[in-house]
Amino acid sequence: MDARFTAEQDEIRRTVRELLLKRSGPEEVRAAVRTPAGYDPVLWESLAGQLGLPGLALPTAYGGVGCSVTELALACEESGRALAPSPLLSTAVLAAPLILALGTESQRSELLPLLASGELTAALAVPGAGLATALGLVGDNHGDWAGGGRAGGVQARQVEGVWRLYGQAAQVLDGHSADVLVVAAHTGGFARSRTLLFLVRDSREGREGREHRNRRERSDGGLVRVRQTALDETRPQARIEMRDVEAELLGEREGSDVSGALAAVGNTAAAVLATEAVGAADRALERTVEYVKQREQFGRPIGSFQAVKHRLADVYVQVQAARSAAYYAAWAAGTRTGAGSDAGAEARAGSGSDAGSDAGAGEQRVGALALAQALEALRTAASEAIQLHGGIGFTWEHEAHLYFKRAAGDELLFGPVHRLRAYAADATRLFDGEVVV
Repeated sequence: MDARFTAEQDEIRRTVRELLLKRSGPEEVRAAVRTPAGYDPVLWESLAGQLGLPGLALPTAYGGVGCSVTELALACEESGRALAPSPLLSTAVLAAPLILALGTESQRSELLPLLASGELTAALAVPGAGLATALGLVGDNHGDWAGGGRAGGVQARQVEGVWRLYGQAAQVLDGHSADVLVVAAHTGGFARSRTLLFLVRDSREGREGREHRNRRERSDGGLVRVRQTALDETRPQARIEMRDVEAELLGEREGSDVSGALAAVGNTAAAVLATEAVGAADRALERTVEYVKQREQFGRPIGSFQAVKHRLADVYVQVQAARSAAYYAAWAAGTRTGAGSDAGAEARAGSGSDAGSDAGAGEQRVGALALAQALEALRTAASEAIQLHGGIGFTWEHEAHLYFKRAAGDELLFGPVHRLRAYAADATRLFDGEVVV
């Protein structure tokens, strides 16, 4: 493994950072999250149209840049520093790889170029609050988390050759504004119980359609989108209600390895989320160090006190360790997929029916372990930022609470940390042998 960044990777980081410094400061972030879309569409056009971030890890054959997951992770590290709200995570990290992995050639050719250019956005909708389980991060995703039998969730059935969806999905990232929904639904009842992925398209796609979507809207066919109040406003979430909604099966046949594809995407997403969390933690620490150098008490900067130095030194060590883990996870994910590789083949190779196999499971859990370490580092850095800023750190106007909410919100969505580690240990059979105390 060569730990050095290439000139192209350094350029990606520099370009994204410069743009976000100009266009996504604390006040711009607060203004963006209060818009109906939950993000700044002009900034998104710059990130997508000018920099091509949604297509970084997509093959050139489908309008992408042809880079690996590593480049996408580095771009997300910079967006994490600024806490920039955008549909980059939901579109490029969660939805697009599933379309690439399981979609037909027609579906890939039609949707991926539009997603890569940012003309369309997409979101992954799974029933209930089971996103982390569906992605295979905190448990085996071969169960009935999509709603087995009649146990709720999202149900799919064919009516005169057309798939229809019924049910509800909560905590859907950018679900209120996405042009395309990738919905996980249960079908087959008890006899042939299985989970499939479906495409639900809005009748008004693109920027014009997103501008007309409100906090609550009923579309054709009984699709209801409700933007929910989220702990972390920079990650807009929605509840999706479906009543007899027409959908299109993702892929050519019902026998696709949906669980394997979701687990492979989950491992990649965890690596990207880890680098994003590291970027946020690094910025929180940076702002705290700047403040303790300026704030004076007893006639000297509080940063000169040994107790403060020790606390910040501990945060620094934790952030750097998390960065190393995140970079390794991104490199490992990029090595497995490769630039412009067939994501479907990678999904099948990365996750078979035996998720606990020694070699495969060890590789499969790298992203989850890096995410656990990064989320811990971000929570610690944000907590120390609030504490060491004193009274101002507790105010609504200061940005320190935004970083703390990002840590807590991501842990609710993709964790918690102890479950990320516990499942990684189970998958690698870490404690299968006799433990001698």
